[in-house]
Amino acid sequence: MTAPAARRIVLTGATGQIASLVARHLAPRHRIVLTSRTARPGARRPGVTHVTCDYDVYESLVDVFRGADALFVVTNDPTRPEHDRNVVRAAVEASVGHIVKLSAAAVRDSAAHDLITEWQRGNEERVRASGIPWTMIQPRSFMSHALGWAPDIRSGSTTHALHPHSRNACVAPEDIAEVSALVLGDTGHHFRSYQLTGPQPLSAHEQSAVLSQVLGRPLVCRELTPEEAHTRYARRYSPAMADALIASAGRQLAGAKARTTDTVERLTGRPATTFAQWAADHRDRFA
Repeated sequence: MTAPAARRIVLTGATGQIASLVARHLAPRHRIVLTSRTARPGARRPGVTHVTCDYDVYESLVDVFRGADALFVVTNDPTRPEHDRNVVRAAVEASVGHIVKLSAAAVRDSAAHDLITEWQRGNEERVRASGIPWTMIQPRSFMSHALGWAPDIRSGSTTHALHPHSRNACVAPEDIAEVSALVLGDTGHHFRSYQLTGPQPLSAHEQSAVLSQVLGRPLVCRELTPEEAHTRYARRYSPAMADALIASAGRQLAGAKARTTDTVERLTGRPATTFAQWAADHRDRFA
Protein backbone atom coordinates (compact mmCIF):
# COMPACT_ATOMS: atom_id res chain seq x y z
CA MET A 1 0.00 0.00 0.00
CA THR A 2 1.33 3.46 -0.90
CA ALA A 3 1.98 5.74 2.07
CA PRO A 4 -0.18 8.87 2.20
CA ALA A 5 1.47 11.93 0.66
CA ALA A 6 3.08 14.39 3.03
CA ARG A 7 0.76 17.26 3.91
CA ARG A 8 1.34 20.82 5.09
CA ILE A 9 -0.52 21.02 8.39
CA VAL A 10 -0.87 24.15 10.52
CA LEU A 11 -1.59 23.74 14.23
CA THR A 12 -2.78 26.71 16.26
CA GLY A 13 -2.38 26.82 20.04
CA ALA A 14 1.27 25.80 20.07
CA THR A 15 1.78 26.76 23.72
CA GLY A 16 -1.07 24.48 24.85
CA GLN A 17 -0.77 20.77 25.54
CA ILE A 18 -2.83 19.32 22.68
CA ALA A 19 -1.18 20.95 19.64
CA SER A 20 2.32 20.01 20.79
CA LEU A 21 1.21 16.40 21.29
CA VAL A 22 -0.42 16.37 17.85
CA ALA A 23 2.83 17.61 16.30
CA ARG A 24 4.70 14.64 17.77
CA HIS A 25 2.34 12.25 16.00
CA LEU A 26 2.50 14.04 12.66
CA ALA A 27 6.20 14.95 12.37
CA PRO A 28 8.33 14.17 10.47
CA ARG A 29 5.87 12.43 8.07
CA HIS A 30 4.18 15.77 7.38
CA ARG A 31 5.34 19.39 7.25
CA ILE A 32 4.07 20.95 10.48
CA VAL A 33 3.70 24.62 11.34
CA LEU A 34 2.92 25.42 14.99
CA THR A 35 1.43 28.86 15.64
CA SER A 36 0.79 30.80 18.84
CA ARG A 37 0.43 34.36 20.08
CA THR A 38 3.64 34.10 22.09
CA ALA A 39 7.05 32.59 21.41
CA ARG A 40 7.26 28.89 22.15
CA PRO A 41 10.51 27.81 23.82
CA GLY A 42 11.83 24.30 23.43
CA ALA A 43 13.90 22.06 21.24
CA ARG A 44 13.35 22.08 17.50
CA ARG A 45 12.03 18.91 15.90
CA PRO A 46 12.56 17.75 12.30
CA GLY A 47 9.66 18.77 10.10
CA VAL A 48 8.27 21.29 12.61
CA THR A 49 8.52 25.07 12.45
CA HIS A 50 7.05 27.62 14.85
CA VAL A 51 5.50 30.94 13.86
CA THR A 52 4.30 33.66 16.23
CA CYS A 53 1.01 35.18 15.00
CA ASP A 54 -1.23 38.03 16.10
CA TYR A 55 -4.72 36.53 16.26
CA ASP A 56 -6.14 40.04 16.53
CA VAL A 57 -4.99 40.73 12.94
CA TYR A 58 -6.41 38.20 10.53
CA GLU A 59 -4.07 39.33 7.74
CA SER A 60 -1.13 38.02 9.77
CA LEU A 61 -2.76 34.59 9.75
CA VAL A 62 -3.45 34.42 6.01
CA ASP A 63 0.21 34.09 5.01
CA VAL A 64 0.78 31.32 7.57
CA PHE A 65 -2.35 29.40 6.57
CA ARG A 66 -1.84 29.71 2.82
CA GLY A 67 -1.05 26.36 1.22
CA ALA A 68 -2.20 24.37 4.27
CA ASP A 69 -3.78 21.02 3.47
CA ALA A 70 -5.23 21.00 6.98
CA LEU A 71 -5.61 23.44 9.88
CA PHE A 72 -6.03 22.43 13.53
CA VAL A 73 -7.98 25.14 15.33
CA VAL A 74 -7.41 25.52 19.07
CA THR A 75 -8.63 28.67 20.81
CA ASN A 76 -9.08 29.09 24.54
CA ASP A 77 -10.64 32.44 25.39
CA PRO A 78 -14.41 32.88 25.00
CA THR A 79 -14.04 36.50 26.12
CA ARG A 80 -12.08 37.20 22.90
CA PRO A 81 -14.29 35.71 20.15
CA GLU A 82 -12.60 37.90 17.55
CA HIS A 83 -9.72 35.42 17.55
CA ASP A 84 -12.04 32.65 16.39
CA ARG A 85 -13.59 34.84 13.72
CA ASN A 86 -10.17 35.85 12.43
CA VAL A 87 -8.89 32.27 12.28
CA VAL A 88 -11.81 31.08 10.15
CA ARG A 89 -11.81 34.21 7.98
CA ALA A 90 -8.09 33.75 7.30
CA ALA A 91 -8.58 30.04 6.56
CA VAL A 92 -11.16 30.90 3.92
CA GLU A 93 -8.97 33.56 2.30
CA ALA A 94 -5.95 31.23 2.36
CA SER A 95 -7.97 28.37 0.77
CA VAL A 96 -7.17 25.91 3.55
CA GLY A 97 -8.10 22.37 2.53
CA HIS A 98 -9.57 21.05 5.81
CA ILE A 99 -10.37 22.51 9.24
CA VAL A 100 -10.18 20.28 12.29
CA LYS A 101 -11.73 22.09 15.24
CA LEU A 102 -10.97 21.19 18.85
CA SER A 103 -14.34 21.79 20.46
CA ALA A 104 -16.06 20.23 23.49
CA ALA A 105 -18.46 17.37 24.19
CA ALA A 106 -20.84 19.78 25.95
CA VAL A 107 -21.95 21.28 22.63
CA ARG A 108 -24.18 18.21 22.22
CA ASP A 109 -25.90 18.84 25.57
CA SER A 110 -29.09 20.78 24.89
CA ALA A 111 -29.23 21.82 28.56
CA ALA A 112 -25.75 23.42 28.47
CA HIS A 113 -25.92 27.18 27.95
CA ASP A 114 -22.90 28.46 29.87
CA LEU A 115 -20.44 30.91 28.33
CA ILE A 116 -17.87 28.29 27.31
CA THR A 117 -20.35 25.91 25.69
CA GLU A 118 -22.20 28.62 23.77
CA TRP A 119 -18.85 29.99 22.56
CA GLN A 120 -17.83 26.56 21.27
CA ARG A 121 -21.21 26.08 19.60
CA GLY A 122 -20.75 29.39 17.83
CA ASN A 123 -17.26 28.38 16.75
CA GLU A 124 -18.54 25.12 15.29
CA GLU A 125 -21.30 26.93 13.42
CA ARG A 126 -18.76 29.37 11.98
CA VAL A 127 -16.51 26.55 10.78
CA ARG A 128 -19.45 24.67 9.22
CA ALA A 129 -20.53 27.84 7.40
CA SER A 130 -17.02 28.50 6.03
CA GLY A 131 -17.41 26.23 3.01
CA ILE A 132 -14.21 24.37 3.97
CA PRO A 133 -14.41 20.63 4.73
CA TRP A 134 -14.43 20.24 8.50
CA THR A 135 -14.11 17.74 11.33
CA MET A 136 -15.10 18.42 14.96
CA ILE A 137 -13.14 16.90 17.84
CA GLN A 138 -15.41 17.04 20.91
CA PRO A 139 -13.62 15.76 24.02
CA ARG A 140 -14.97 15.43 27.51
CA SER A 141 -12.91 17.01 30.32
CA PHE A 142 -9.14 16.44 30.13
CA MET A 143 -7.60 14.05 32.65
CA SER A 144 -4.79 16.58 32.96
CA HIS A 145 -7.10 18.93 34.86
CA ALA A 146 -6.13 16.79 37.85
CA LEU A 147 -2.71 18.43 37.69
CA GLY A 148 -4.37 21.44 39.30
CA TRP A 149 -4.33 19.41 42.50
CA ALA A 150 -0.56 18.89 42.41
CA PRO A 151 0.42 21.80 44.72
CA ASP A 152 -2.12 20.77 47.38
CA ILE A 153 -1.08 17.12 47.07
CA ARG A 154 2.55 18.04 47.60
CA SER A 155 1.91 20.43 50.48
CA GLY A 156 -1.01 18.81 52.29
CA SER A 157 -1.93 15.44 50.74
CA THR A 158 -5.32 16.83 49.75
CA THR A 159 -7.41 17.38 46.65
CA HIS A 160 -10.36 19.77 46.40
CA ALA A 161 -13.48 19.62 44.25
CA LEU A 162 -16.96 21.00 43.90
CA HIS A 163 -19.39 18.05 43.95
CA PRO A 164 -16.56 15.52 44.53
CA HIS A 165 -18.79 12.45 44.03
CA SER A 166 -20.17 13.53 40.63
CA ARG A 167 -18.68 11.65 37.68
CA ASN A 168 -17.02 12.76 34.46
CA ALA A 169 -15.87 10.43 31.64
CA CYS A 170 -12.65 12.43 31.33
CA VAL A 171 -10.22 11.64 28.51
CA ALA A 172 -6.43 11.64 28.29
CA PRO A 173 -4.95 14.56 26.30
CA GLU A 174 -2.70 12.03 24.60
CA ASP A 175 -5.79 10.24 23.23
CA ILE A 176 -7.25 13.52 21.98
CA ALA A 177 -3.97 14.30 20.24
CA GLU A 178 -3.70 10.88 18.61
CA VAL A 179 -7.25 11.07 17.22
CA SER A 180 -6.66 14.64 16.03
CA ALA A 181 -3.45 13.61 14.26
CA LEU A 182 -5.23 10.74 12.51
CA VAL A 183 -7.94 13.10 11.29
CA LEU A 184 -5.48 15.78 10.17
CA GLY A 185 -3.37 13.32 8.21
CA ASP A 186 -6.25 11.73 6.31
CA THR A 187 -9.00 13.05 4.07
CA GLY A 188 -11.48 10.37 5.13
CA HIS A 189 -12.95 12.28 8.06
CA HIS A 190 -14.58 15.27 6.37
CA PHE A 191 -17.90 16.48 7.79
CA ARG A 192 -17.78 14.25 10.87
CA SER A 193 -17.92 15.00 14.59
CA TYR A 194 -16.10 12.79 17.05
CA GLN A 195 -17.05 12.82 20.73
CA LEU A 196 -14.12 11.55 22.80
CA THR A 197 -14.27 10.20 26.36
CA GLY A 198 -12.22 8.00 28.61
CA PRO A 199 -13.23 4.37 29.23
CA GLN A 200 -15.12 5.06 32.47
CA PRO A 201 -16.70 7.98 34.34
CA LEU A 202 -14.88 8.91 37.53
CA SER A 203 -15.54 11.36 40.33
CA ALA A 204 -12.90 13.60 41.90
CA HIS A 205 -13.09 11.34 44.95
CA GLU A 206 -12.35 8.28 42.79
CA GLN A 207 -9.56 10.05 40.92
CA SER A 208 -8.02 10.98 44.26
CA ALA A 209 -8.10 7.33 45.32
CA VAL A 210 -6.28 6.38 42.12
CA LEU A 211 -3.66 9.06 42.72
CA SER A 212 -3.26 7.80 46.28
CA GLN A 213 -2.41 4.35 44.93
CA VAL A 214 -0.04 5.72 42.29
CA LEU A 215 1.79 7.91 44.80
CA GLY A 216 1.76 5.31 47.57
CA ARG A 217 0.34 7.59 50.25
CA PRO A 218 -3.11 8.58 51.52
CA LEU A 219 -4.93 11.55 50.03
CA VAL A 220 -8.06 13.27 51.29
CA CYS A 221 -10.57 14.75 48.82
CA ARG A 222 -12.21 17.79 50.39
CA GLU A 223 -15.51 19.19 49.12
CA LEU A 224 -15.62 22.85 48.13
CA THR A 225 -18.66 25.06 48.49
CA PRO A 226 -19.74 26.87 45.30
CA GLU A 227 -18.31 30.08 46.76
CA GLU A 228 -14.95 28.44 47.50
CA ALA A 229 -14.85 26.88 44.03
CA HIS A 230 -15.64 30.21 42.38
CA THR A 231 -12.84 31.89 44.32
CA ARG A 232 -10.38 29.24 43.17
CA TYR A 233 -11.49 29.49 39.53
CA ALA A 234 -11.31 33.30 39.65
CA ARG A 235 -7.62 33.14 40.59
CA ARG A 236 -6.92 31.77 37.11
CA TYR A 237 -9.85 32.84 34.96
CA SER A 238 -12.16 35.81 34.45
CA PRO A 239 -15.30 36.03 36.64
CA ALA A 240 -17.42 35.07 33.61
CA MET A 241 -15.31 31.97 33.03
CA ALA A 242 -15.56 31.09 36.72
CA ASP A 243 -19.36 31.34 36.48
CA ALA A 244 -19.31 29.03 33.46
CA LEU A 245 -17.21 26.44 35.28
CA ILE A 246 -19.62 26.47 38.23
CA ALA A 247 -22.54 25.91 35.84
CA SER A 248 -20.62 23.09 34.15
CA ALA A 249 -20.04 21.41 37.51
CA GLY A 250 -23.79 21.58 38.11
CA ARG A 251 -24.45 19.67 34.88
CA GLN A 252 -21.90 17.09 35.94
CA LEU A 253 -23.72 16.69 39.26
CA ALA A 254 -26.90 16.01 37.26
CA GLY A 255 -25.12 13.18 35.40
CA ALA A 256 -24.65 14.95 32.07
CA LYS A 257 -20.96 14.01 31.75
CA ALA A 258 -20.96 10.35 32.70
CA ARG A 259 -21.69 8.76 29.32
CA THR A 260 -18.75 7.08 27.57
CA THR A 261 -18.06 6.54 23.87
CA ASP A 262 -15.85 4.02 22.06
CA THR A 263 -14.57 6.61 19.58
CA VAL A 264 -10.93 6.53 20.71
CA GLU A 265 -10.77 2.76 20.30
CA ARG A 266 -12.61 2.76 16.96
CA LEU A 267 -10.23 5.31 15.45
CA THR A 268 -6.91 4.31 17.02
CA GLY A 269 -7.43 0.55 17.27
CA ARG A 270 -6.55 0.49 20.98
CA PRO A 271 -8.57 1.04 24.15
CA ALA A 272 -8.85 4.56 25.51
CA THR A 273 -6.36 5.40 28.25
CA THR A 274 -7.61 4.85 31.80
CA PHE A 275 -7.11 7.48 34.48
CA ALA A 276 -4.86 5.03 36.34
CA GLN A 277 -2.64 4.67 33.27
CA TRP A 278 -2.53 8.42 32.73
CA ALA A 279 -1.75 9.12 36.40
CA ALA A 280 1.07 6.55 36.42
CA ASP A 281 2.57 8.13 33.29
CA HIS A 282 2.51 11.56 34.97
CA ARG A 283 3.40 10.48 38.49
CA ASP A 284 6.43 12.76 38.68
CA ARG A 285 4.25 15.84 38.21
CA PHE A 286 2.36 15.03 41.41
CA ALA A 287 5.19 13.64 43.53
